[in-house]
Amino acid sequence: MGKRVRLTDDSLNSHGSRVITAGVDIAQYERNPVLLYMHERGKVIGYMKDLKVENNEITGEPIFDCATELSKQCKKQWEIGSLRMVSIGIDIIELSEKEEHLVPGQTSPTITKSKIFETSIVDIGANDNAIVMRQNGRQITLGRDSENPLPLINYKPQITKQEMELKTIALQLGLPESADETTVLSKINELKGQEEETKKLKKEKEDLILSQVTGAVENAIKENRLTADKKEHFINLGKTIGLETLKTTLDAMSPAARLSATINQGSDPKSATDKTYSKMSEVPEEELKKMRQENPAEYKRLYKAEYGCECEI
Repeated sequence: MGKRVRLTDDSLNSHGSRVITAGVDIAQYERNPVLLYMHERGKVIGYMKDLKVENNEITGEPIFDCATELSKQCKKQWEIGSLRMVSIGIDIIELSEKEEHLVPGQTSPTITKSKIFETSIVDIGANDNAIVMRQNGRQITLGRDSENPLPLINYKPQITKQEMELKTIALQLGLPESADETTVLSKINELKGQEEETKKLKKEKEDLILSQVTGAVENAIKENRLTADKKEHFINLGKTIGLETLKTTLDAMSPAARLSATINQGSDPKSATDKTYSKMSEVPEEELKKMRQENPAEYKRLYKAEYGCECEI
């Protein structure tokens, strides 16, 4: 059984063009499936058998007639493997520069319609699907040193919305716009880790400040600078104005005087009451009358604490 070979497919060739398989007419060639050597007329070495067009490629089986020494030599080299490339000769019927027919890296129009006129065994092609083309009667050979008579195009693949978004995100992250998706995701995860660490440190700092503010307020309560019912108010105040300013404010507040120190000055300490008042309504009526006479300063303080204004007595 002979070797089935690919004659052509849809891939980009060495001249920056493509031959669309679906547009290749093989009907005429099937009537005379001549196999040449190096695309040279007069050097027929056999024929191409069992042409098939499928899966966006054209394949066939080269048969060497061994009618000439060249054919015998080519057959032997084909079997050994020193000759292994096959290419086709086509007549160009139609060219296209439409976006739908172009691929990245393409520099010449796509051959959308063509007709095979021969196939050849070649020694070195320009690529795996080397072909010979004819346009307006002129042969165009896709060989290593051949010229390209096809017009050039300036094709740049259209950037998709997703690719554009990826470029934008990359630039916003401080990466080059050429950064791939893996690099972008890695950078995002890195920044997320930094953000979480920042949040953690911020929370620890807030907890520490709250602890210090609470301690300062509780200490002021112990020193009778504040009453317990004002605790939450001054804690919230401390979170707003800061620990140092809060401490300054609390230090400026005088401790509340004990009643024993105001109405029983000079008396026996054992007979003095230890109760301390923060506002006038807390003082029993009899003690309040005595305070008004004996300790007007304390009376005024409690009056102001109760009503918010000065008392004139």
